[in-house]
Amino acid sequence: MKQNRKSTFKVLFYLKKNAPKKNGKVAIMCRITIDGKQAQFSTKQEVLPDKWDLKFGRVSGKADEALKINLKLDEVRTRLQSLYDELIKHDNFVTADKLKNTFLGFDVTEETLLSFYKKFLKDFTKMYEKGTRALSTLKSYRLVYNHLRNFISYKYKRKDITFRELTEEFINDFDYYLRINIGIVLTYILPLKKMTSMAVDQELIYKDPFRNFHITMQETDRGYLVREEIEKLIAYEPKNKRIELTRDMFVFSCFTGFAFVDVQQLKKTHIQTFFDGNMWIIKRRQKTNTASNVRLLEVAQNIIKKYEGLTKDDYLFPRICNATCNTHLKTIMADCGSVKHKPISFHWARHTFGTLFVTEGIPLESVSKMMGHKDLRTTQIYAKITNNKISKDVDLIVQKFDQFAQMTQQV
Repeated sequence: MKQNRKSTFKVLFYLKKNAPKKNGKVAIMCRITIDGKQAQFSTKQEVLPDKWDLKFGRVSGKADEALKINLKLDEVRTRLQSLYDELIKHDNFVTADKLKNTFLGFDVTEETLLSFYKKFLKDFTKMYEKGTRALSTLKSYRLVYNHLRNFISYKYKRKDITFRELTEEFINDFDYYLRINIGIVLTYILPLKKMTSMAVDQELIYKDPFRNFHITMQETDRGYLVREEIEKLIAYEPKNKRIELTRDMFVFSCFTGFAFVDVQQLKKTHIQTFFDGNMWIIKRRQKTNTASNVRLLEVAQNIIKKYEGLTKDDYLFPRICNATCNTHLKTIMADCGSVKHKPISFHWARHTFGTLFVTEGIPLESVSKMMGHKDLRTTQIYAKITNNKISKDVDLIVQKFDQFAQMTQQV
């Protein structure tokens, strides 16, 4: 492999003066520095401190003992340089710890991609079981693992690959494989990019194979309801209690911005009277574990009151699965004569919240905080600027330009 980036490599010998032996001598240590990171080990040589040449990192004088020790130090330096060159040639990268362990003869087992991924999945599963990660995200990571395993089997006829084989060529081939066989790229490439970043941080990879790989995120037309459609939804007469629950939860989400999983997790303890004397929902989003503090409008409060005493374990709403809700929503929207151009899902309510509140003049910063976004740019995607919003903004300046209108009438 060709090395695209040369690392900085230094070897320094020094004395371990804080641990002198009974004979007054101290151990001579070797410090390896690669790209600013260090590793130390004993050379098994020792010398009296006053015999050490600090400037040159050697024993001073020409006595037999001095010559013998300096020869050993030269052998250590030469061996380290040779091993460094071999590791660079073979693996295309080397760390101070890896070079040290190789020199000392320790077993240096190469980490493999899928075994590393398995460890990540195990840790992520534990976080899901503690309620700090979403099941949907866990399922997504598992699905990517399966695609990677199938790709490696197809491409390399093996069960796994080492991290030194995770190159730009591998990324491009996996990208092509996904496009041809799966049809979806972005959803499955991003988890692999996360694994790669973790491997770089842990020095399992010398350089990031994604550094020249550009992932294009196309702007999507996120579904949402306009004000008139929300009014139809609220006025809708459900056919049964389960459909009514779906309608109520969806409307609740339209005015709070919570995703389905968060709505189902809401309990009475999440509702608090806040600093301004109003009722708020104080909760962390399951997907990102970020704070999402939302002031409860009257429409949301009315829906909560409707289900008081009808739930177990202090939940605000009865239990229902997301798939069932999405099926009910299609029925509801068909009955209402709304949203015929594409299938609706419960997540539309969250998009509706962002779009509705921005349209009504709530600053993006406030909407972002309520939705629990880590990045304002995410809110800018969710909260579409509609023609209605543009019209309202222009209304604010119409009178300021009346003078110009009068002047043009006389031209």
